[in-house]
Amino acid sequence: MRGAKSAKWVASAIAVALAATACGGGDSGNESKSGSGDGYVSIEVGEPQNPPIPSDTNESNGSYLVKALFTQLLEFDNNGEIVYLNAESVESDDAKVWTVKLKDGWTFHNGEKVTAKSYVDTWNWAANIKNNQKNSFWFSDIKGYEDVHPEKGDPKAETMSGLKVVDDLTFTIELSKPVPYFQYKLGYTTWAPLPSVAFEDPKAFGEKPIGNGPYKFEKWDHNKLFQVAAYDKYKGEDKAHNDGIKFKNYSTVEAAYQELLSGNVDMVRSIGSKDLPKYKEDLGDRAIEQPYAAVQSIVPAFYSKPFKDIDPKVIQGLSMAIDRETIAKTVLNGTREPATSFTPPQVNGNQDLDTDVFTFNPKKAKELVEEGGGVPGNKIWIQFNADGGHAEWVTAVCENIRQNTGVECIPDSKPDFQTDLDLRDSNKVKGMYRGGWVADYPLNVNFMRELYHSKAEANSGRFSNKEIDALFEKGDSASSLEESIKLYQEAERKLVEQMPAIPMFNYKLNAGYSERVDNVKVDWHGDLVVNEVTVK
Repeated sequence: MRGAKSAKWVASAIAVALAATACGGGDSGNESKSGSGDGYVSIEVGEPQNPPIPSDTNESNGSYLVKALFTQLLEFDNNGEIVYLNAESVESDDAKVWTVKLKDGWTFHNGEKVTAKSYVDTWNWAANIKNNQKNSFWFSDIKGYEDVHPEKGDPKAETMSGLKVVDDLTFTIELSKPVPYFQYKLGYTTWAPLPSVAFEDPKAFGEKPIGNGPYKFEKWDHNKLFQVAAYDKYKGEDKAHNDGIKFKNYSTVEAAYQELLSGNVDMVRSIGSKDLPKYKEDLGDRAIEQPYAAVQSIVPAFYSKPFKDIDPKVIQGLSMAIDRETIAKTVLNGTREPATSFTPPQVNGNQDLDTDVFTFNPKKAKELVEEGGGVPGNKIWIQFNADGGHAEWVTAVCENIRQNTGVECIPDSKPDFQTDLDLRDSNKVKGMYRGGWVADYPLNVNFMRELYHSKAEANSGRFSNKEIDALFEKGDSASSLEESIKLYQEAERKLVEQMPAIPMFNYKLNAGYSERVDNVKVDWHGDLVVNEVTVK
């Protein structure tokens, strides 16, 4: 997830904003100095790219809101094991036809019962091309997807033939072909159900969403505050341990950190570069540093002038021009680890790629750029969101590239994460962009299929390679989960030759919380587990 976090471990197959926030801050309501009067707790989370509808959210700001409001069938614990949420069971004998049984007694926040029909109706709506949902590709394994989401023209049907309601609490999913890891995909929040009212006026629903999760919507002051209250009829085990959450926007991570020190916000998700050297001293045991399943990359826009029809050798050379280790130690104060593959260590299938493409080698870097014919115009840009604390390390990367290859490199700052994402989605990136992906499910598959398949929504660089697509599809059709993971490892080795992105760092969460709250934990994809936070 872009930011985030595609199950309890991310937040989808989510673009990580670091501290992806919008402008403003504060709240117009009456509150204590902590910014969270009574039993509410507050956290720095920026304006989402889109209204918080699960199937239209694949970035980290929106992910926090969606996970508070909605609950999907299952998630994962910190060991990567499946934990059932709204599902009683998800089973298959052949990896092609799956039977889902729901837990009884669950309701949406408006009192409507959560049923098998809720899921089937939601998935059919989300997959339909007419509804333009960002995550529609996630439903492409289901039989009949091509009828509701054709490559061209209008849909031939309103529903996918692979979805069948058996009874109120049971439905079946028939895939177009067996997918051994399909159950894992269901851990992403995009599979959460919507109430029937959502389909009557989706735009209005997005402004006042009604979910089935541990929190219900209260108010949204755009670019300032999104507020939810604990839902007292919630049936899940992940109930709220506080009265509600105030998701507060700040213009920069540095501004949010100062508000934390002043007691005006309870939690911040990221610490900016200038505060990293001192935040542990400032916060003591309230400082958090924890690795999680995410990779930061620099992604070429293959439609842009510098990278259209580029020889992959040039991108390999740019990669080798970057001294990841020094940047991680100095600019990022030891809070990142240099990436050595397209996947993070926390996912099943992470491997040693046995390549020097991610190793700093200035001499070879220049040779590869020259062998590949160089960059048209000899100039590249790296786009990033200024509100996420990226300016310093992106500037350092550009300096490495300029010094070691002779290619002019310009940091291309955008004011906030939403602007950054909108430019990616509209194919307006001038050269490259700062990308981040947090695991939606704990398999290597998620860091390839959802990012580099030619039809994947999160493939914002528009990388397209028939050989890579075929390798992914071979992995999807494997006879077992283990075989699927191995085939995707084979595909990853081929990615090194094609370079759809330049992996930079494996993430560590650097966060903190105030003296007012307790029980602040981090899940495996780097999210603060807001429902467990308590007020002292």
